[in-house]
Amino acid sequence: MSETWDKGSHPDMPKVTAVGWMRIVLRAAVLIVLVFGGLIVLLLVRLFERPLHGLHRPVTPFITQFVCRNAFRVLGMRILVTGTPMAGRGAVVANHSSWLDIFSLNAAKRIYFVSKSEVASWPGIGWLARATGTVFIERNPARARSQTELFQQRMLAGHKLLFFPEGTSTDGLQVLPFKTTLFQSFFADELRDEIQIQPVAVIYHAPAGMDSRFYGWWGSMEFATHLLATLAPARQGSVEVVYGTPLKVSEFENRKTIAAACEQAVRKAHTAALPSN
Repeated sequence: MSETWDKGSHPDMPKVTAVGWMRIVLRAAVLIVLVFGGLIVLLLVRLFERPLHGLHRPVTPFITQFVCRNAFRVLGMRILVTGTPMAGRGAVVANHSSWLDIFSLNAAKRIYFVSKSEVASWPGIGWLARATGTVFIERNPARARSQTELFQQRMLAGHKLLFFPEGTSTDGLQVLPFKTTLFQSFFADELRDEIQIQPVAVIYHAPAGMDSRFYGWWGSMEFATHLLATLAPARQGSVEVVYGTPLKVSEFENRKTIAAACEQAVRKAHTAALPSN
């Protein structure tokens, strides 16, 4: 199991009123149709896409992006994208605050997540992850070589792989130190001169009058409870996705120096976007 960040108390979620419950039921119903309807369409398209294009996915990522963008419309959350997603080969690294990151980052750019292997067996989420091309990894040194080869195949095929170098989610108000292990894969001989890494900051702004950590999901917080609280507000908050300048792997000495540069870029953008206290 991966390490979990769980500092401080969890925010007190507002009590859900009768009207709030009606809103939850309506939004949940529309989201279920949107997400699983999109999944069915994606799987049908993939039946033709896979034999024709193999590892390349020229169509299905647009379906994922459509679903994620419209999920925010259903929630009533605004999403603001700043900066330019890179066009060339490479990976994306971002801070991690919530299950909402999946929607935020997919809505902004066609990417493929890198996730711990346990997620593949989770009901619902695991199915969606596999269908959308998530790369599952094991924290096992014996698998390091084969996983590096998999990263190589995917990135050289033009897939933007997204990593969360913090290794866990937080309350959304901070950026934890980046772990450097996965950065080593970018220094493989076949990749180092071919790819860039783009740092991305994801910042959530809570609904007016609510705890600033409202959208954060971390530690021992129950997913179902947090999901219901997220669906309830009449007036939602917003999320910002800030794309930084892509960094050429070949210009860095090792995994530690490029991880530090990515962390600094994400932390700077994250701090700048948070409201001053």
